[in-house]
Amino acid sequence: MGIEKEIPKNYFRSERHKGLVNVLFTSNWITERLKQFLEADDITPQQYNILRILKNNDQPLSTLKIREQMMDKMSDTSRIVERLLKKKLVNKQVCSYDKRLVDVTLSETGVQLLQRLDKKTDELDSIISNLSDQETDALNVLLDKMREKE
Repeated sequence: MGIEKEIPKNYFRSERHKGLVNVLFTSNWITERLKQFLEADDITPQQYNILRILKNNDQPLSTLKIREQMMDKMSDTSRIVERLLKKKLVNKQVCSYDKRLVDVTLSETGVQLLQRLDKKTDELDSIISNLSDQETDALNVLLDKMREKE
C-alpha cells in the first residue's frame, strides 16, 4: 500500500518530504504493532526496551546508563524503571560505589517475561516479513545513511 492511500498526494511538497512523512508514518505503524504485541503482558514499548537492555548487560545498570542505550532518548527512564519495579520485573538497589546512583537489574519475573516474549519473536519479525532479505538489508543501509548527518 502506497503512502498516497493514507495521505493525499497533494500533501507532499516534494519526494524528500514524501519520504520523510513515509518514514514517520511507518514508524508510528510499527509502534502500534509493537504495542499490540506487548499488550497481553501489560508492558509498553519503552518498558520492553529497558528490559532488553538489562538482559543484554552482565552487570547492574544505573538509570543514566540505561537512558544512553534506549531507542527513545527522551523517555523518563527513572519513572519507567519505577513502573517496572512495581510490576516486579526489575530489582533496584543503591549503587555500592556511588550512593547517588541506583543499580537496576532484571528480576526473575522479568527474565521469565522476556523468555516468554522471545518465543514469540517470529510474530514481531513478521511486521517486515513481506520484505526479502535483500530488501531488508537495503532498508537498513538507507535508514543508517539517513542518520549519518548527525
